[in-house]
Amino acid sequence: MPITYSVWGTFPNSSTICPTSALLWARPGKPQSPDKMGRYRVRVATGSFAFSGSNNQVRLWLVGLRAEAELGLRLRLSRGQMEDFEVDVSEDLGPLLFVKLRKTHLLLKDAWFCNHITVWVFQESTEEKEIMFPCYRWVQGDGIICLPEATAWMMRNEVQGLFQKHGEEELEERRTLYRWATWKEGLPLSVAAASEKDLPLDVRFHEGKKIDFEGTLAAGMMDIALKRLYTLLNSWKSLEDFDQIFWGSKSALAKRVHQSWKEDDFFGYQFLNGVNPTLLRRSTSLPTRLVIPPELEGLQVQLERKLQEGCLFEADFSLLAGVQANVIQGERQHLAAPLVMLKMEPDGKLLPMAIQLQPPCSGSPDPPLFLPSDPSLTWLLAKAWVRNSDFQLHELQAHLLKTHLVAEVFAVATMRCLPGMHPIFKLLIPHLRYTLEINTRARTKLISDGGIFDQVVNTGGGGHLDVLRRATACLTYRSLCPPYDLADRGLLGIPSALYAHDALRLWDIISRYVQGIVHLYYSEDKVVQSDPELQAWCQEITEIGLCGAQERGFPVSFQSRAELCHFVTMCIFTCTAQHSGINQGQLDWYAWVPNAPCTMRKPPPTTKDVTLEMVMATLPNVHQACLQMTIAWHLGRFQPDMVPLGHHKEEYFAGPGHKAVLNRFQEDLNTLEREIVARNKGLDLPYYYLQPSRIENSITI
Repeated sequence: MPITYSVWGTFPNSSTICPTSALLWARPGKPQSPDKMGRYRVRVATGSFAFSGSNNQVRLWLVGLRAEAELGLRLRLSRGQMEDFEVDVSEDLGPLLFVKLRKTHLLLKDAWFCNHITVWVFQESTEEKEIMFPCYRWVQGDGIICLPEATAWMMRNEVQGLFQKHGEEELEERRTLYRWATWKEGLPLSVAAASEKDLPLDVRFHEGKKIDFEGTLAAGMMDIALKRLYTLLNSWKSLEDFDQIFWGSKSALAKRVHQSWKEDDFFGYQFLNGVNPTLLRRSTSLPTRLVIPPELEGLQVQLERKLQEGCLFEADFSLLAGVQANVIQGERQHLAAPLVMLKMEPDGKLLPMAIQLQPPCSGSPDPPLFLPSDPSLTWLLAKAWVRNSDFQLHELQAHLLKTHLVAEVFAVATMRCLPGMHPIFKLLIPHLRYTLEINTRARTKLISDGGIFDQVVNTGGGGHLDVLRRATACLTYRSLCPPYDLADRGLLGIPSALYAHDALRLWDIISRYVQGIVHLYYSEDKVVQSDPELQAWCQEITEIGLCGAQERGFPVSFQSRAELCHFVTMCIFTCTAQHSGINQGQLDWYAWVPNAPCTMRKPPPTTKDVTLEMVMATLPNVHQACLQMTIAWHLGRFQPDMVPLGHHKEEYFAGPGHKAVLNRFQEDLNTLEREIVARNKGLDLPYYYLQPSRIENSITI
């Protein structure tokens, strides 16, 4: 049974009611007659992860429109527990607006993670009324925290402007905590944090996540040492030597890659459904950089015929042209900027027709075209160069820029512009979990000076920053929206393009979910236009975070509900489905190093005289290959605390309308899940990166 307390109420005035920090006097009181009392049942829910509870005392106040009352409690909250109690208040508080809470300590400051507080109001003539006060953040220090009730935004222009004032004060504080910073010129802005320790506690990894992340990284370094010890190799002699490090954690698909990586259809498949399905496009003309020598007139005829039939495709890596290659341990690495021409067969297989490893350069001989009819080692090395180039653009453009860095802009702008009671904040915040910390760790460990890229990747040493700048300069709004991006690249309606099919289905499902929530709060376009916080959020993303991206199609304002829904759909899709489609495949496609070498140690061939010694001298050395396998496992593995798309436990919204929208979202995802599982049973190579149960709800790795 809940414990019952009686307290006196105090009447607020303009200087003491929430959202200001003043405490109102209240004391335990004698029970009053029922007709003069208000009775409330209060539930305090604490987070369930490590160190969520606190030994400090927590005090609570109920704040109504007409009065507020301290509840006379000194709570000590335990991890994963819900504390229930009933209170009698001597005066009528009026409609409840806020719960105030304050944590006090004697010796040790012990943070407490509050999930939410629920209050049931007992009413004589009607059933008890349930009121939610979401929190989902750490309570630190001795200051007062005011939690507005879950539907506060709907009443923001009522109740004496109290909710509006609370939102303004909340954003004023957040703007000091979440500041923009320029990590490198020419890139999207980032959060101001020299390391993850500088981030606010609310966006840090929870303890279990931190232990797993750092523990598995340490285990990976041990794995490298063991593989080096086991192989006792200083250099490779043959492709089979890579087998000596191909052990440990690897997926069934990674084993298939090991078996099939030399096959042309397997090479082509990766452009459609591999780790980077964002580069391939249907040709509308023969590329101007493609120089076909007179002796290959037959190739010219074949390409033109496939072009007319609408089944000619290309993958152009010109973004890498002229980028300075890395120097690793005193040895210059090398880069290419290939062009691959491919044809789609009637059975859906995508086969390479020709590879040009470098664009033409005036004053130099035309670069050779490598063909499937070339000697096997020559053709294999040409394909390896393509896969190396794809590694660069996948990790830097498709993965880092178009998911991680863009999502960080969404996260910082959201924290700076949208108060916690705003519906778009509530809609987005579950999809921003851990993103700021994983990005900050990447800037200090992965792409930093002396980081992983500098150690083993041929675009490291500064070239990776040039690639990122070039990719940022051509980042468009359309490229982040699959219906537009896939149409622009001519990839709609291709049965074997499984990424494209699943991405479109997920976009539609997320779009319906977003529309359902948005339409609950925005009855017409004018409501969107007149929301200053929403408009400021849009402008902050485009003009500040993305450094003036309006010239590339990003909006600076929303004029309709449709525009808002499209933009928010893009945000959620980027943070969930797109990252899943780009991130998960690292473990599958990069574990067998020859399929996607992280660096190349010799220049691209300029003739077709290729020997095995040349191939082995070009591919990553033993240390580089071991490190690539370890990082691919670390970044691509299943996360133990993974939250599937649409199944976050936080309840920021209240009311049956939101639950109905969320339930429909989950049902749509379950339907797609069943469709993908059924489809994959009939496929030689199942595609599961966009299977809803495997899509994480935010970017956490």
